[in-house]
Amino acid sequence: MGERVRKDALFDGFADVAKALANGRRAELVDVLAQGERHVEELAEEIGQSVANTSFHLRTLAGAGLVVTRREKNRIYYRLASHRVIDLWSAVRDVAAAHHAELDALAAAYLGRRDQLDQLSRVELADRLAAGDVVVVDVRPPAEYAAGHIAGARSIPADRLARELRTLPENVEIVAYCRGPYCLLADEAVRLLRRRGRTARRLEDGFPEWRHANLPVQSLPIQQRAHVNCETNA
Repeated sequence: MGERVRKDALFDGFADVAKALANGRRAELVDVLAQGERHVEELAEEIGQSVANTSFHLRTLAGAGLVVTRREKNRIYYRLASHRVIDLWSAVRDVAAAHHAELDALAAAYLGRRDQLDQLSRVELADRLAAGDVVVVDVRPPAEYAAGHIAGARSIPADRLARELRTLPENVEIVAYCRGPYCLLADEAVRLLRRRGRTARRLEDGFPEWRHANLPVQSLPIQQRAHVNCETNA
């Protein structure tokens, strides 16, 4: 009997981690935190929830060991506990894409048709960057770019791309990227660029996958990140 109880407790422990992700808002929090650490007010705005609800979801993730915190003055910042959490989130997405009967329809309803949206792999983009014949644009929010981005990428958030299009060189292919394979920002950027007559594609996944593949990344110094965060929250 004692062995059964101990085995049940072990597998319940495994299930606790799975249950922490068994909510769409918590899964979205993991997706956002894969870009870098954020404080609760930023996260609440990202997932469209109140600060109280967001704090509850973050406590659930922390209780399962998926996120950790640090305090800076009066703010608490959250980040993923390790790259293994990104692996877990990627595995959940991959299994859902392979076996969830309705996922394709759900993705299409959110992202729109992608059959005319050319994508390129991380390996191909790394080769193109090395050759210097492509412009890479990070269309995520500035704070995420500051925390980490593909080496050589320019930061032009999606909501500023139309205004700043003239700053991009002509007759050069543009590659846009954002948070991952189900991020709408890069799709919208590529569609806008093509409507304006530019040659454009999107990276097939996003920055977390690029970084996890040990491809070249850069980040802004801590002082500049703080300045970017202040501007973003103003």
